[in-house]
Amino acid sequence: MTGPGPTRPRIRVLIVDDQPLVRRGLSLILSPDPALEVVGEAENGAQAVTLARELRPDVVVMDIRMPVMDGVAATGELAATVPDCRVLALSTFDLDEYVVGALRAGAYGFLPKDSSPEDLSAAIRTVHAGEAAVAPRLLTRLISTYVRAPHGPRPAATGPGELTPREVEVWHLMATGLDNTEISRALDISLSTVKNYITSIFDKLSVRDRAQAVIAAYESGLVTARAPAGNPPGDGHTGTRSPRLAPG
Repeated sequence: MTGPGPTRPRIRVLIVDDQPLVRRGLSLILSPDPALEVVGEAENGAQAVTLARELRPDVVVMDIRMPVMDGVAATGELAATVPDCRVLALSTFDLDEYVVGALRAGAYGFLPKDSSPEDLSAAIRTVHAGEAAVAPRLLTRLISTYVRAPHGPRPAATGPGELTPREVEVWHLMATGLDNTEISRALDISLSTVKNYITSIFDKLSVRDRAQAVIAAYESGLVTARAPAGNPPGDGHTGTRSPRLAPG
């Protein structure tokens, strides 16, 4: 009879928010989870960077709008100087230009502050695993509102570049909301072939994950979000489905 297997190390979490009550609330939400360990709290982005360098958390739960240094700037600094530390951005607002900025700066995910404790814990686990965690109902809305196709020549990092015609097709389907299984069915190819295409797409576009690939698709003009007649811009109704950010 064998004994229990080795215990996995807990995920070390740093909480960053300029409001003490919010920091305390997040800590109380996360502390009972045996898989998580809150190792510190910071009240602004500059303090977050200093503490992250000292404490080496696995995940930083980062408010976006803060004094001294906002969450976007702090995310970029962490991505450059503490690359093993992954950022999960939080915002009070569903539609916030800061959120796309944080994703561009290197955040692995975004959740609104009204998310459930279960969703928050799940998102921390997801970003710790190196996968993108963006509330599906929000990503297309954010992109369609704040990301614009550039004028003139497309930047090499966000255009089709050296993608093959099939890779462009897979990229388009991914950006319009299909998951890997649905892409496999739509193109009548195997799931493993889809994954291989997506890995190649990420490499050629110089993007890290599905969220950044979707942003690149909108910026390149490969896909656009259109509001149907009668729906005001930004109300969440677009010409695409909400992308599912499962790992590639």
